Amino acid sequence: MTAPADLHVNHRSLEGRRAIITGGTTGIGRAIAVLLAAGGAKVYICGHDAGHLEDALACIRAVGEGDGMVTELADPDKVRAFFDAGEAYLGGFDITVINASIAAGGLTQMDEDALRYAIAVNFTAYLLSAHHAAHRMTPIGDLILIGSLSAHILGPSSTVYAGIKSGIAGFAEALRRELGPKGIRVSLIEPGKVGSNMQYPDVPDEKQRQMIAAEQMLRGEDIAAGVEFLLTQPTRSVIQQLVIVPRALEGE
Repeated sequence: MTAPADLHVNHRSLEGRRAIITGGTTGIGRAIAVLLAAGGAKVYICGHDAGHLEDALACIRAVGEGDGMVTELADPDKVRAFFDAGEAYLGGFDITVINASIAAGGLTQMDEDALRYAIAVNFTAYLLSAHHAAHRMTPIGDLILIGSLSAHILGPSSTVYAGIKSGIAGFAEALRRELGPKGIRVSLIEPGKVGSNMQYPDVPDEKQRQMIAAEQMLRGEDIAAGVEFLLTQPTRSVIQQLVIVPRALEGE
């Protein structure tokens, strides 16, 4: 028996799409960039360290096409310069993944300079990046914000990071309603524990490897698979929020 035509789900392809990714040189951002490039998308990334950028671009170019730059997203002018460079290289873009962030502790554990820097990178740069994306992306486009499950798991050492990520969660939901009618889908991914240098010094490399092997910690590639899922959905639908956690981790 042949299924009715209206039951068919028309998944989108990554082939030929163009993506700007903040923080694409290490961790989650790098995994996303490599996966999208392998799927046929052209990518443009940024990061802090020239060595990390060179290494990430080598991995991207082994499977696809991409470029990037070293920059400092805490500086609003450099956020604009990054989007200018990405748009020029890509010839326009229809995917933006806002991912670059740094770790932050409790409010009373941080000095004022560290607090200002965390806000600049983790919140202000997110909103500025979304602003550039909203005005430049071609429809039907996808804007994906990488948040954190820390927005919902609150503790005395997470006040700044959790507060910022809670703000990003609210921003993402409201932005979906604002941009959807304009042809831009907005989604939020909230990962649990992911192996990366953001886990230092509490969880050193060897402990991270052990937790990943025990499936108590995620890899960046797991979050990249979630991004691919969001990007390949039919254009009429939006996955507003995607929570990805380690299967075997208790208490998260």
